[in-house]
Amino acid sequence: MRANLTSFQPRLRTRGVLSGLALGAVLLAGPLLAQADDFFEPGPTAGERSSERATQGRVLDEPHNPMRFAPEETNTIPVDAERVDLPQVFDDLGEVATEWYMHVITLANPFFEGRVPESRGMEIASEYVEFYFKQYGLDPAFLDPEGPSLSALVEQGEVDANGSMHEMLVSYRQPFTFRSGGARVRAQVNRADLGLEHEIFEERTDYAVLGVSGNGQVSAPVSFAGYAITDGPDGYSSFDEDTDLTGRIVIMLRYEPLDEEGRSRWADRRFSEHAALAPKFRALSQRGAAGIIMVNPPNAFEGASGLESMGRSSQFGPRLEIPVMQMRPEAVDRLLAHIDEEGRDLADLQQAADWGELRTVHFGDEPLTMAVEIARSGARTNIAAENVGGVLPGRGELADEWIVIGAHYDHVGYGEFGTAPRYRGQLHPGADDNASGTAGLIILARTLSAYYEQSDADDLRSIMFLAFDAEESGLNGSRHFVDNPSIPLERISAMINMDMIGRLRDQQISIMGVNTADGLESILREHVEQSGLTASTSPGTSGRSDDASFVRAEIPAVHFFTGLHPDYHTPRDVGHTVNPAGARDILRLVHHVAIDLASRSEKLSYSEPGRTRTPDRGYAPVRLGITPAMGEPVDGVAIEGTAVDSNAERAGMQGGDIIVGWNDYIVTGMQDLVTRLRDHQPGDTVNIIVLRDDERVTLEVTFREE
Repeated sequence: MRANLTSFQPRLRTRGVLSGLALGAVLLAGPLLAQADDFFEPGPTAGERSSERATQGRVLDEPHNPMRFAPEETNTIPVDAERVDLPQVFDDLGEVATEWYMHVITLANPFFEGRVPESRGMEIASEYVEFYFKQYGLDPAFLDPEGPSLSALVEQGEVDANGSMHEMLVSYRQPFTFRSGGARVRAQVNRADLGLEHEIFEERTDYAVLGVSGNGQVSAPVSFAGYAITDGPDGYSSFDEDTDLTGRIVIMLRYEPLDEEGRSRWADRRFSEHAALAPKFRALSQRGAAGIIMVNPPNAFEGASGLESMGRSSQFGPRLEIPVMQMRPEAVDRLLAHIDEEGRDLADLQQAADWGELRTVHFGDEPLTMAVEIARSGARTNIAAENVGGVLPGRGELADEWIVIGAHYDHVGYGEFGTAPRYRGQLHPGADDNASGTAGLIILARTLSAYYEQSDADDLRSIMFLAFDAEESGLNGSRHFVDNPSIPLERISAMINMDMIGRLRDQQISIMGVNTADGLESILREHVEQSGLTASTSPGTSGRSDDASFVRAEIPAVHFFTGLHPDYHTPRDVGHTVNPAGARDILRLVHHVAIDLASRSEKLSYSEPGRTRTPDRGYAPVRLGITPAMGEPVDGVAIEGTAVDSNAERAGMQGGDIIVGWNDYIVTGMQDLVTRLRDHQPGDTVNIIVLRDDERVTLEVTFREE
């Protein structure tokens, strides 16, 4: 059923914050209809404000690094929150901005659990997208998930390689599995005990078993080993040459020595390599420790708080043969009250360790009992995900050529990956990243469907709308589609990607990939100049969003992007921070670009834009400069290639290498690699271990300012 918005006139007269659910109820109450090119016209007031700028769009002809694109807002007007007439605001913004905002508010609602793959929230999000694709009359985009692949159908003669694919597309879902960046071992703690004769501690309240723990039971006296650092700057060490921990349970501080403000004494930001946990655990084990208790320094400014999960802590290093737990600082103080005859608490011991005033301390003989029994099964679990897609059929001689419009609809859930440690465990709503692009995809499904219905054009390419899953964990959804397409890739004229289009500031937008096809830059320039937007462009993909998967398959692709901001990949990326008016202007631009690409007689011809210098995702203050490989998942990070003059290339990294180690850390996938990158600053030097032709090669990488 096609949509029409001419009858949509919301009159939600209310003070304060406009309810996304109330607005959604109005929008869902009946079919929405509109004239194709009237969708993007704001109401009279907004129209008067924007009439002058609408003819002043331009493309900036100057070097542009999309990874640092973060415009400042200079055009906002403060309002009285108690008196603003929100219904009038949305009336002025127009129907597209209002509907787009409703979708963003809905998808960024905590009910969707941060849209992390394999969550119930993600399942609902896929239902949500599919509902609207069907609502706007789109046909299914995928082959039968239980049937043969496209290549198999062609090989079997079931499909003519040059014929129409439309009748073969029967599903709105494309299920797939991928392997996460960390080992997914099924682990269940069957037994966990920790206590003294007169003090019993409670699991998950006072302590947690860590994923690197071995099984076993031990009753032993306790020692304190400070930060358990063997060799730090200026001769710092937590151990004497003859330190013997045989038969003792050892308490160790996480991270590294801190100053009075709780910041590292050895690093300008976060922590240095001396905070790595794997070498600490190894140092204690080599000295005979019978059990290990880790505790977070309570005043660590950039450190984690709370107890770690089994899953995350399984990435802290190789599994040990002894029990390993984490205790809360308050619980450690209760323990010390029983065993330290000098009456010190954790703060006293930490302060001495911070300034190198003590090394290992042995407490009295009262035994502490630790017992751990973990049942582990499987070495790795595949994570289930699914792309959602719909097709707007073309017509005439161009019907069997395609335009793909895509946006990823997943995010990072409760911050298990891709975010700073202090945010882990907190809900990440992902409004700009990428409810904004998903909402845009839904809007364009409606506006372009209406355009096709009303257009007199004889020849139009088919448009495939794709919502990609598992982008945040390595472009998995778009990579799966490109590896397992439902249409011949050579028939795709262009791909348009919308990732983070929700924070337009000062009418400035970034467009990447403008040189991925001959003549594409001039096509885009013509539309930008009519849009009222100022576009900074870059020739190729950034490598950090789904357009990269298509470019690697030599399909022209552009990425529309409104830039980074301090809320990126934090719990603050919430619905009320987005810019509906800006999204309306961007969608107007994309709508007209899509029509142009769908209707011009000549199919675009891919051109090599040149390797970009910054293909890594923007999670860290330093960049390696690799392009992850698109083949079968491996244990580690497989490299397809390196960027020109990047840190990786200068260190001798090559396509075909598999990154498996980083100093003393094991790297099992992209999540591990991103975590390691976040720990470093320009000027740091690390040893990265790669597998090359089944041999381990150690490469020294020095991070430069980029």
